[in-house]
Amino acid sequence: MLGYFEGFPENPQKIVFFSFSVSSKKLQETLMQILYEMNGKKFPLQKVSDPSIPQCTVIFEFGIAETNTFNYLDKEENKKLLKALKKNPFRIMDFYCAARYYKKKNGKTVPLKFDYYMIRFLFENKLLETQIFHERGPKHIAPDDILNFIINKANRRLSRKIVKIFKEN
Repeated sequence: MLGYFEGFPENPQKIVFFSFSVSSKKLQETLMQILYEMNGKKFPLQKVSDPSIPQCTVIFEFGIAETNTFNYLDKEENKKLLKALKKNPFRIMDFYCAARYYKKKNGKTVPLKFDYYMIRFLFENKLLETQIFHERGPKHIAPDDILNFIINKANRRLSRKIVKIFKEN
């Protein structure tokens, strides 16, 4: 099933609830576009998280779940998602996130160990439950920092703060 990963961990490291004031469909469309646009882009680590490594950059790669696998969120997959969303909003959207880290050393770009996360968005009325699970890696970015980075981008895209923290676990 598109958007749902059967093997999502039962015990995520971080759960945050947000309230939102737009339609689920609009929020889902915005989140998909943001993750699609973030794919392969370079960000200074300090823009995403409190940097544990100075002068480090991070490149995100996102994949959308489809039953037992994740498909890289490229142009074709994004079109497929938007088409499915037009028919019916999702209740659950699961994503895989690889965070690739690079540091400049002696004029060269050196790759560091990557982090791998699974992110679940659950939509219920005007409540968004987000779950994030750190699968493996050095955890240079805290799970809640990834969620905040994505939600802040959504709020900027929608021109006002429509997604607000409701409850945090």
